[in-house]
Amino acid sequence: MRLAEREFGELLEWQWTEKVIPYWREQAALAAANHIRLGFEMHPGFVVYNPRSLLRLRAACGEVIGANLDPSHLFWQGIDVETAVAELGREGAIFHTHAKDTAIHPRNAALNGVLDTVPLRDVANRSWIFRTVGYGHSELDWRRILSALRLAGYDDVLSIEHEDALLSIDEGFRKGVAFLRSVMPVEPALGEAWWT
Repeated sequence: MRLAEREFGELLEWQWTEKVIPYWREQAALAAANHIRLGFEMHPGFVVYNPRSLLRLRAACGEVIGANLDPSHLFWQGIDVETAVAELGREGAIFHTHAKDTAIHPRNAALNGVLDTVPLRDVANRSWIFRTVGYGHSELDWRRILSALRLAGYDDVLSIEHEDALLSIDEGFRKGVAFLRSVMPVEPALGEAWWT
């Protein structure tokens, strides 16, 4: 292992054991005492950025820690959202869910990767942008995600978060609602089996 890799790994482990876990254990205890759950958005550049890091924090601090699941951040990182939902759902770690999409610009991403820092307003030169649901990924992708959420036991709010630079807030919201209505699984009638 190269020296830089070893030093980075040691620094990251120090950050987790000396700073992150002690701080969040204290906050988790306070939250638990007040019947509050802490939902983390897994966001690139943050200490909790993927299912593994979220579940590590949860294992260290308790079940008061979970996900404010934002699929757009997972799409941005190339994470399979359906797989992430299944893993987090197995642990009962999905507390809230956003309905937001991400579109990857293939040429810009191939040249600069997805961690670029081009300003959000410079849409044409970015590797990725946040989009209204259905404008980054297909109906089939979203049907699978919503079905995975249902299978994981999540049957709660889908919060539309609008950060689409190409649509107005009103247009993005209207289109997002219409799209979600068209792909959302419908709960079976009382007494009806889900497979009928």
